[in-house]
Amino acid sequence: MAITRRDLLLTGAAVAAFPALGSVAGVPVVRTAEAQSAGELASSALPWRHALSLFGDIKYPADFKRFDYVNPDAPKGGVARLISLGTFDNFNIAVAGIKGSLAPAAALIYETLMTRAQDEVATEYGELAESAQHPDDFSWVTYRLRKEARWHDGKPVTPEDVIFSLESLKKLSPMYASYYRHVAKVEKSGERDVKFTFDAPGNRELPTIVGELTVLPKHWWEGTDTQGRKRDIGATTLEPPLGSGPYKIKEFVAGRSIKLERVKDYWGANVPSQIGTNNFDELRFEFFRDNLVALEAFKADQADWIAENSAKQWATAYDFPAVADKRVLKEEFPINDSGRMQAFAFNIRRDQFKDARLRRAFNYAFDFEEMNKQLFYGQYKRINSYFEGTELASSGLPERQELAILQAVKDKVPPEVFTTAYQNPVGGNPEAVRANLREAAKLLKEAGFEVRDHKLVDSTGKPLSVEILVQDPSSERIALFYKPSLERIGVSASIRVVDDAQYQNRLRSFDFDMIIDQWGESLSPGNEQREFWGSQAADIPGARNTIGIKNPAVDALIEKVIYAKNRGELVAATHALDRVLLWNFYLVPQFTYGFSRYARWDRFSHAEPLPKYGRSGLPTLWWYDAEKAARIGKRS
Repeated sequence: MAITRRDLLLTGAAVAAFPALGSVAGVPVVRTAEAQSAGELASSALPWRHALSLFGDIKYPADFKRFDYVNPDAPKGGVARLISLGTFDNFNIAVAGIKGSLAPAAALIYETLMTRAQDEVATEYGELAESAQHPDDFSWVTYRLRKEARWHDGKPVTPEDVIFSLESLKKLSPMYASYYRHVAKVEKSGERDVKFTFDAPGNRELPTIVGELTVLPKHWWEGTDTQGRKRDIGATTLEPPLGSGPYKIKEFVAGRSIKLERVKDYWGANVPSQIGTNNFDELRFEFFRDNLVALEAFKADQADWIAENSAKQWATAYDFPAVADKRVLKEEFPINDSGRMQAFAFNIRRDQFKDARLRRAFNYAFDFEEMNKQLFYGQYKRINSYFEGTELASSGLPERQELAILQAVKDKVPPEVFTTAYQNPVGGNPEAVRANLREAAKLLKEAGFEVRDHKLVDSTGKPLSVEILVQDPSSERIALFYKPSLERIGVSASIRVVDDAQYQNRLRSFDFDMIIDQWGESLSPGNEQREFWGSQAADIPGARNTIGIKNPAVDALIEKVIYAKNRGELVAATHALDRVLLWNFYLVPQFTYGFSRYARWDRFSHAEPLPKYGRSGLPTLWWYDAEKAARIGKRS
């Protein structure tokens, strides 16, 4: 559903004045007095809503004071030192994913029109906007900005800023261009009102995803820097941008560290959705190229938190004195807010991966059970769905509403979609592995391959060679374990480890055979599915359709998901999409774990309980606890 400031944080993402009537990056902008009057007349009978929900009830009433899961009396102060893996050379979120490496901290200086409640599945409450209105057919939405909303330079946040932001993000970012492709027109419809008109009615997600728009300051980006140079929103920059959020960039060392300071006169401190949040005076982000080095820095008390993605590290690397005497705490936080697909992903733009039988053979060669035992201490489970961990994951055979949806694309999908429940091959013992390799060999033969001199060759005698591109040691370990299994079926496999910048450049230009990729899925999927699997995104550099899927059945099912009229239809359409993706074998599913693992020095507290869909709530819902800090001693 959403591309939010939190998502940008976790993933670590000047134009001339607009004419009175024209086009902004494919989005017509109307500012005539007649158009504004007509818009106001058309919307005058509709109620203004303090919150928007995709489906179901809204928990908090219009006069709510705060979210239930915050501490409104949380003390303000202290420092939180956070770890980021990789590097950065850019603070401009408009070109994230296409140029440079974005500093994830940059997302925290901005705000969106609405913000998600972390104890509801898909409900958003006002942030920059105080309210919204839309008709029952979801053909447009209008947002009314708060009159007190201000940039850090004291200037008000205006409808012009919102229009400029949509224009810039759609023009420069393939991700946002796809996400907001159905916004057909945006216009200033009142002193503080912005109206978004969509290209067709019926897409109930569009009002909420427009609410997730990150708003950028038009006047700042169209101005000049301290050297008198005109700023360019289409370029990377290390000039700290102007924001409107609770934090601003205090100082940084390019590629190594960033310090954010809390804005003492933050305009939104008393907005209900912000009460009890953003409690630290300073957030420090330290960047490490290697997670093992990051762990050693954490052990030496050079960072307060560390997220641990390695099962082996979690099981073996936290046996040090500070853990034994409980100055450092290990905790796992349940992941309830999303599903996940992580996999060896094929680049099916390349001829060698066109045949689904070959791709399926690669799955039979993957012995997850043995990998789980040897590398992960048995902590993981195999992924069997693109929406793993949610009610959106398909299982069994299609029935009722899902079956009816699939019947419409029956001639475009593998017949097994209707006859066979999808499941991954199971290994873990010699007999099962041999059976799986025999099945792989059978599929390869059907696809026109044969083994000559221990090498798999195609019908022309060309050997099949595959390079798995990775960017970090943990991914390399996984790929190295898989490599001998591929070689057993005759594939010449190699592993290429590159730095973050080279990795991103190769992904943008689709210069790879296979990668380890992952896709997070919200509990209410929608327009982002086009970006993940849609034909239109397959050839756009920087888009998330890294696989290169161009499948009319997939495109049709994505539309069913987007235009679902209720929760039941959304679930059925997502099940259908999931099933068709699985049976096309676009990837070799890997593994997942239902918790986020964190270790922390015990200097911090949070309200109990944490919200169901908030994971750790870090750092937004936590605060510096002076009493705890005194007990464990000063930082190193």
